[in-house]
Amino acid sequence: MQPTKILPVAAIACIGFLASTVSGQSDESQPFRRLTSNAGFSVSVPVSTAANYMTPAWGFIYGAGYNINKHHALFGEATWNQLYATDRALEPIRVATQNTAIKGRGNLLVLAANYRIQFEGRALGLYFLGGGGMYYRDASLSQRVTTGGNAITCNQVWLWWGFTCSSGVVTQNQTLARTSSMAPGGSVGIGITIRIPDFPYKFYVETRYHYAANKIVHTQLIPITVGLRF
Repeated sequence: MQPTKILPVAAIACIGFLASTVSGQSDESQPFRRLTSNAGFSVSVPVSTAANYMTPAWGFIYGAGYNINKHHALFGEATWNQLYATDRALEPIRVATQNTAIKGRGNLLVLAANYRIQFEGRALGLYFLGGGGMYYRDASLSQRVTTGGNAITCNQVWLWWGFTCSSGVVTQNQTLARTSSMAPGGSVGIGITIRIPDFPYKFYVETRYHYAANKIVHTQLIPITVGLRF
């Protein structure tokens, strides 16, 4: 069987195993708390077109909200990711300026409202979540770049960094070092929790798919997050 067919089957099998494990645990009573919060560290992998411009990123996440009951919760989250530019995203800039020392980086800030459905046993828990909000992304070069008076063929990289083009060439005599974009977006994901004995905290591991319609290149990331939930 091909790897592309094995992975979905393996993922479904793992989810099924976790679900059966959780449901098979005795329903030992746990203190029910209306307020919930979480904090974690994430490593994100850009996918699709975004992978041409961003390397794997790292960041932090914090959330707080309300448990409607033991299975349903509504909560808000703030997420920050540090982004780094790929060599492919910098090559046209470096060639045009004849400066190989130019680097690029950026930030992704997300404010979102989410819904979570969770199934918890004595020690393990399984949950699914999804939501939407605003995605702010910026990108900056390590130094200001001026296009000068020479004709430079326009491509998506120049637009990514905020330059404008006309008739297939980069507009002359532009000086830029930073650009930004804000757009609506959303995410869906799955996670597991592990209860910490004698403490009101749970260790969690989750993965999500994020999509936002930022200009030029849409933001698409798959982060893996580890953290604590209260």
